[in-house]
Amino acid sequence: MKKKQTVTIYDVAREAQVSMATVSRVVNHNHNVKPATEKKVMEVVKRLNYRPNDVARGLASKKTTTVGVIIPNVTNSYFAALARGIDDIAEMYQYNIILTNSDGDEKKEVKALNTLYSKQVDGIIFMGNELSPAVRDEFKEERIPVVLAGSVDPQNDFPNVNIDYQQAVHSQVNELVKTGNQRIAFVAGDLKRAINQAFRLPGYREALQEHNLPFVADLLFEATDYDDGYELCDKLLAQQATAAMVSNDDAAAGIMNGMNDRGVNVPEQFEIATSDNTKITEMTRPTLSTITQPLYDVGAVSMRLLTKLMDNDDVEQKQVLLPFGMKQRGSTKSA
Repeated sequence: MKKKQTVTIYDVAREAQVSMATVSRVVNHNHNVKPATEKKVMEVVKRLNYRPNDVARGLASKKTTTVGVIIPNVTNSYFAALARGIDDIAEMYQYNIILTNSDGDEKKEVKALNTLYSKQVDGIIFMGNELSPAVRDEFKEERIPVVLAGSVDPQNDFPNVNIDYQQAVHSQVNELVKTGNQRIAFVAGDLKRAINQAFRLPGYREALQEHNLPFVADLLFEATDYDDGYELCDKLLAQQATAAMVSNDDAAAGIMNGMNDRGVNVPEQFEIATSDNTKITEMTRPTLSTITQPLYDVGAVSMRLLTKLMDNDDVEQKQVLLPFGMKQRGSTKSA
């Protein structure tokens, strides 16, 4: 069977009786072409089923118009919302996206980065629970633009887009104190992560201090997912906690159902507040009170910031904090 020949830009130019530069302008949506010429070229493009070679274009222009996105869990609704914002802005600015799943594992993140570098991506958007030293070193060594989306960098080495996690937790814990809670648990996936050590925990402690409540280390717990949250309930009750500030919606849903199954009424006997306002907060009964984050906007602003960096535009603000809100639902009492 004879191998099908690849149609080249030269073939299109010859058939349309125009220069290769004209074909390039048409397929790259450069409007500096007469409408009649553009129509003639596009008719040939469709007839020959011409597909521009992105790699070849990248070699010629030094740009591949491709961005790599590293996401720790493609099934997590938090990161999925960010990815949607990234993709919409990428499409607007005619960038292609290569999405890689890292499972939040440092070795997988490094491997994913090397794969993306080999594809000559023009920039990287990193979503992860932690910026490890190995990943940080990879970013610095490669020297292509990087933006962290929903991922903190206490050292501020890289541009990032987030909310003020410290103030958000402070505000939510303050609401739990107002409804009479004096033993409020703090629940996070990994207490040692930078986002918890540098931002969330200080916000938690500040709110307690503001109301002259002691900081009790025994009220700090770790829960990564729904099952962790469900199993955590016995420990929360053993510590006589009457409320929990949770950093993960899945874990918060687990705590909710765990309390209900143990005969503990939410919110009358135990209040739960969470952090991400993903769809799961509306699926529980009662629904979950939460910090509201503009997740789509975090992704969209991250991608827009990256386009400016890739174009070498002047960027005054490289650490962007978007506004957060509070949404009271059925899992907490009214203050």
